Amino acid sequence: MAFSAGGSTGGFRGRRRIGGNGGAMSEINVVPLVDVVLVLLIIFMLTAHVMDYGLKVDVPKTRITEQTSDILPVITIEADQTLHLNKEKINIHDIAAQLDRRFKGKKDVYVAVDKTIRWDVLAQVLAELKLAQVSPKMVMKPLEKGQ
Repeated sequence: MAFSAGGSTGGFRGRRRIGGNGGAMSEINVVPLVDVVLVLLIIFMLTAHVMDYGLKVDVPKTRITEQTSDILPVITIEADQTLHLNKEKINIHDIAAQLDRRFKGKKDVYVAVDKTIRWDVLAQVLAELKLAQVSPKMVMKPLEKGQ
C-alpha cells in the first residue's frame, strides 16, 4: 500500500483532501491486486482441463448419439468393475437405496460403462435399476468422421 504526504506539490496541483492542510492521504495501490488476479486466472486456465471428470471411463463409440442437457445421477462402471454413483463408490446391491436416499423422485439415470466390461456386470446393474423402477440412459461417444 502506498501513501503520499500532502506536502509541497512543487507547483503541480494534485489531489487533496477537502479542508485538509497537508494531511496524509492514502491511496490504494491496485497493481499487486491485479498481478495476483492474473496469476490465479492463468493457474485456473492451465488446470481447468484436469477438472473435467473425476472418473476415466472409455465408453463405446456409436454412429448415432443423442445430445441432452438433463441433469441426472450418473452410475459409472469402470474397467476394474468398480461401481460409482456420482463419483462415490457404491455396492451393486445398494443402488436402489442410494438412488432413493440421494435423488428422491428421479426416475432416470445415466449409465456410463467402460467398453471392456463384460456383459454380465452390466446386466446385473440394469436388473438392479429395473427393481428400483429407474430407467437407464446409456452414455456413448459419437464416432469421429472417417470411422
